[in-house]
Amino acid sequence: MFGFGTRMNQVFASRWKAVTWSIGILLTAYCTVPMADQARQHEAAKAAHVKAAHKSPWAKD
Repeated sequence: MFGFGTRMNQVFASRWKAVTWSIGILLTAYCTVPMADQARQHEAAKAAHVKAAHKSPWAKD
């Protein structure tokens, strides 16, 4: 079809190949999707950075 990787009919020809393929898919999803806590921390850090970025260094405190 696309010329790279293994074909789907070859992946599921064996149970072990199907298991290793599915583990690879799950591992990819686990490594790429951030956890909810990390997403909240990232948003809070971004909001703090935006507030700090707009503060004038020449303004009197």
